[in-house]
Amino acid sequence: MNKDQVKGRIKEAAGETQEQFGKLVNSKEQEAKGHAREHAGKAQKAAGDLREQARDDAKAAFRKP
Repeated sequence: MNKDQVKGRIKEAAGETQEQFGKLVNSKEQEAKGHAREHAGKAQKAAGDLREQARDDAKAAFRKP
């Protein structure tokens, strides 16, 4: 697990919380900000997933049989 995966998941959860809070207080602005933050977190986590996969593939490629 790398820092992008962790930070992305935290950002995703915070965005979901902010979005739900916006719905609770009937604030379209907070909902939108939360939604954007959630998706930014998903993108960051996906980038971390790709980085992790590339690292694993590189290790496998150089592993001795």
